Amino acid sequence: MRVIGLMSGTSADGVDAALVEWGEADSGRPFRLLAFRETPFDARFQARIHRLAAGRTEPGETLRELATLDVELGEIFARAAEDVARVAGVALADVDAIASHGQTVAHHPERRATLQIGDPSVIAERSGCTTIADFRTRDVAAGGEGAPLAPFFHYAAFASKQENRLVLNLGGIANVTWLPAGADSDRVTAFDVGPANALVDGVVQAFTRGEERMDRDGRLAAAGTVDDLLLARLLEDDYLARRPPKSTGRERYGSDQADALAREWNEAGRPLQDLVATLVAFTVEAIARAARDHLEGGPVERLLVGGGGARNPAVMAALAHALPGAAVEPLDAQGVPADAAEAMAFSLMGRNTLLGLPNHLPHTTGARHEAVLGEIVPGKDGRIRRGP
Repeated sequence: MRVIGLMSGTSADGVDAALVEWGEADSGRPFRLLAFRETPFDARFQARIHRLAAGRTEPGETLRELATLDVELGEIFARAAEDVARVAGVALADVDAIASHGQTVAHHPERRATLQIGDPSVIAERSGCTTIADFRTRDVAAGGEGAPLAPFFHYAAFASKQENRLVLNLGGIANVTWLPAGADSDRVTAFDVGPANALVDGVVQAFTRGEERMDRDGRLAAAGTVDDLLLARLLEDDYLARRPPKSTGRERYGSDQADALAREWNEAGRPLQDLVATLVAFTVEAIARAARDHLEGGPVERLLVGGGGARNPAVMAALAHALPGAAVEPLDAQGVPADAAEAMAFSLMGRNTLLGLPNHLPHTTGARHEAVLGEIVPGKDGRIRRGP
């Protein structure tokens, strides 16, 4: 079965598209990545998403902007799906489905609410493909956090009989999946640790007034000195001490916190690189504490890193120092491109939706039971393709 997975994460910097061919077994194995493409958002579009998520739209314009971005993102996602199929040399008519995570603009599981936009009807209309979306809402409806969902794929792709593995995704938010050696899926632990790139990107954008969007190649962090007082203050965050299942997002680690940190730092006349270095240290120490406090079954023997943070040498070096004894490597070493992993995860989830198979690990999200996540919009011919 061929399914295109689409993912736009907390950083809202673009759409990742992965076309994957899945095996016929319930596990989806063997699988093959046929093509992967990244479609970046321009700075103004990214800023619109962040303003909406932070509740900073003009008075009276919130619903208009929400509805407008829903459609505009649907158009962008549809083009991303078309592009990845073209790169793979596969006609859209030969794609069984598109599975879209959408763009999260609100995530409040404590209120039983989560909202992803990027209208799947627009995607289905433009592409002609059956489109599956709104995966998180079913998990939340079943009593879960709605996140993290990628561990379903992590278990399928990276579990080992020989060694304890920790999969770490470093997008806007850092989340982990613990895969004890030889464990069944019900022994997998997964949760959002805290911020990864969200605060770093935010302070860089605030300091440079939008001229820079990230710490490219980790150059700022590598040049900076960690401020121990600020690091200690950040580590007092009560979210870090909460036991899983737990999830978080830009509603906690978004523009408001980044702007406040940048303003405080700027008023004190401190260099940006020291703030970035401290935020990287915060992320890494939070991950180290999560591994120490919330994982059972032995030491981490291999740390597999995905997301944008896997390309940051300063982060990778700090992780190796924080987890001595663990081999630290990008997901690429296991045959899955680090940047493609989350899009591949939603491709697998979409495949299972079509087959009527569970596609999450409910004990990692806190859901009361297994479910089939995702809402289906039929393709051009009105039929829902379910593979061969």
